[in-house]
Amino acid sequence: MKFCAASDQAMLVYLGEEIGLGAHERVLKLLHALRKQPPAWLRNLQPAYASLMVTFDPTRVDHGKVESVLREYEQRAQHLRRPKPRTIEIPVCYGGEFGPDLQDVAKLHGLKPAQVIEAHTSRTYHAYFLGFAPGFAYLGDLPDEIATPRLPVPRKQVPVGSVAIAGKQTAVYPLAVPGGWRLIGRTPTAVFRKDRKPMALIAIGDQVKFRAISREEFMRGASL
Repeated sequence: MKFCAASDQAMLVYLGEEIGLGAHERVLKLLHALRKQPPAWLRNLQPAYASLMVTFDPTRVDHGKVESVLREYEQRAQHLRRPKPRTIEIPVCYGGEFGPDLQDVAKLHGLKPAQVIEAHTSRTYHAYFLGFAPGFAYLGDLPDEIATPRLPVPRKQVPVGSVAIAGKQTAVYPLAVPGGWRLIGRTPTAVFRKDRKPMALIAIGDQVKFRAISREEFMRGASL
């Protein structure tokens, strides 16, 4: 574990050197332990790939005490069993008007669009954390053969439901927002709804599987 004071009321805890399931499993276990039995001074928890931001009440505790308590929690967390992760299937209509970057991604890797789709749907992805926009889950890890850099110039607006890739990550845009990820498809499934509990379809630690559908299936789903 490594600790870094992020502000007068926040501590950043690093639980690994690289992005990967090993470090993230430690993040999830510590997160689960703190949520299960939160210290009185705890205000908020913000998990990421290999770190956890802990916000605390500075009138009740200082950074030194926070560090010592978190070390104790991390030791206990290693013996905790997390709840079995959910598996969520997301239907996607790839290419065409829904995935304007699919052809370019295929060309960059010397593949056919069908091969990119096959690679993207071949894997079950891990939801590392949520950020950027409400319900936006960072999913990894994308197969090496289709890992692609972000666009050099972001779009001013990405359509809601767009399925995109960037580096070794993939995600679904929950809202119509600016974005620089490569758009390869779109889903009719709402991954974020204000009138739903929980509002975000995907939670940290979930497993996500993409399934290719036709345009007709997309239109039927979008009309529900």
